[in-house]
Amino acid sequence: MQDYENMAEHEIPSATESGKAGPKTLLVIAGPTAVGKTALCVKLAQHYKTEVISADARQFYKEMLIGTARPTPGEMQGVTHHFVASHSIHNPLNAGQYADEALALIDTLFEKHNLLILTGGSGMYIKAVCEGLDNVPSSPEHVRTELQNLFEAYGVIALQNLLKEKDPEYYSKVDTSNPQRMMRALEVCIATGMPYSTFLGLEKPPRPFNIIKIGLNLPRPELYARIDTRVDLMMQAGQEAEALSLYPSRNLVPLQTVGYSEIFNYFDGHSNYETAIGMIKQNTRRYAKRQLTWFNKDEKMKWFAPAQAEEIINYVDLVIGEAV
Repeated sequence: MQDYENMAEHEIPSATESGKAGPKTLLVIAGPTAVGKTALCVKLAQHYKTEVISADARQFYKEMLIGTARPTPGEMQGVTHHFVASHSIHNPLNAGQYADEALALIDTLFEKHNLLILTGGSGMYIKAVCEGLDNVPSSPEHVRTELQNLFEAYGVIALQNLLKEKDPEYYSKVDTSNPQRMMRALEVCIATGMPYSTFLGLEKPPRPFNIIKIGLNLPRPELYARIDTRVDLMMQAGQEAEALSLYPSRNLVPLQTVGYSEIFNYFDGHSNYETAIGMIKQNTRRYAKRQLTWFNKDEKMKWFAPAQAEEIINYVDLVIGEAV
């Protein structure tokens, strides 16, 4: 983890304070699960008198409360959060759809704020807002339906095998535990007869606002301890009951995720309760590692510890000041 050293020495006025002109800026706060993004974003939103836009692809869904560690009203402390419990698991929101909705919202919110905060751990969704996605052809509805039926009947392994056959290049890069992402690639492969990877990497126009990217991290033992504690608290809060209420919808894409899949397996008799809890912790740690791998590839990401709110504010103000 990199630290932006000695930023606290720069005592400069905030370029985003009410009544002062400044460039429109999207402040991205990214990082792994359980690192402390929510608490920091509330502090930043209160300082800049602004609003928060969630880019957590699991917290979109109103039916998934406990297992996604969705921030409570108390944790949000009156700060407006968008894209939290805003959609239903029965109408999943992919990265492209999310970007369209989020960018429309950002355009509206910039009418009253110079700075907005985008936060989450879903790298593809953050990228979709900040950079745009590749110009990939659409596919017929029946192709999407057939792939969904394949997934529901034979599971993620069937998608992995088909993608490996049709686009080995993309298969070597994609998160093969993410069925939605694999199905999107397979839709294109089947509809066009060409590998999905051939449509990737084309240059996209920049966004009409400035973007500052902040990455949050902690020493690995501390992060893993926070993850384990969070899982224990989720179970105490009733995650088993929440998963049971969602069990009839278990094949829906949003529920193919850590914190739910393991409990569904327990319900199916494939593990006992203690094993299921252990697997949630292990898979959440693995997920955090994948998140960090994704964000570490972004050279524009400046890294801080979540407790460094003052240093982050000084850094943001400095960057905005240089852009004026």
